[in-house]
Amino acid sequence: MTVAKVTEITAESTESFEDAIRQGVQRASETLHGIRGAWVKEQKVRVENGAITSYRVDLKVTFVLD
Repeated sequence: MTVAKVTEITAESTESFEDAIRQGVQRASETLHGIRGAWVKEQKVRVENGAITSYRVDLKVTFVLD
């Protein structure tokens, strides 16, 4: 029997939403083992002086418990 857990993380990038997702999953995999998937719960941008300065994603990461 397999049991999985879902945890929520936030990642940010100055490049793009895709880069924020990539960085978030990569960082999570340093601590969480057995990651099976992730989905984007929310996307946000930070704006300063009318320009986008960073892209932020809230991710839900699913991993299998040992």
